[in-house]
Amino acid sequence: MSFARFMATPAGRGIRIVAGLALVVTGLVIGSAGGYVLAVIGVLPFVAGVFNVCMIAPILKAPFSGKMALGNAR
Repeated sequence: MSFARFMATPAGRGIRIVAGLALVVTGLVIGSAGGYVLAVIGVLPFVAGVFNVCMIAPILKAPFSGKMALGNAR
């Protein structure tokens, strides 16, 4: 649960956004089929950071939503 809580903080969201963008850019620079696959995979952490969701949270038995992980659910 603490991992999901950290990933819902602004620092965790920033890490996911930056990591996703780095994967996308690296994949596009590589340019081969493998590079494009890497770029598509990089979209997942980017979108998760932007929308404040944690894709692996259900596996960790934590809330999917970042607001719920921080206890800010309305």
